[in-house]
Amino acid sequence: MLQFAIIYLIMINLIAFITYGIDKWKARYHRWRIPEATLILLAVTGGALGAFIGMKVFRHKTQHWKFKILVPLLLVLWMVVIGYLI
Repeated sequence: MLQFAIIYLIMINLIAFITYGIDKWKARYHRWRIPEATLILLAVTGGALGAFIGMKVFRHKTQHWKFKILVPLLLVLWMVVIGYLI
């Protein structure tokens, strides 16, 4: 069960990181964008670390209050949950 949880968290964080990068690319080239709700949902479902790193690496969504507050808050929440489970 623990192995499944670890694999899940690695995958969802990778997906979140890549998704933030794709959305930044789409923003730069005026393409159809990934909805903000999807980006937040990735953080809620365990991808908060990937989302946070994606925000910093791609300099994406760093000025939007939803992302400035929610993503770090979700990251702390996930760290507490993981710490409790371990």
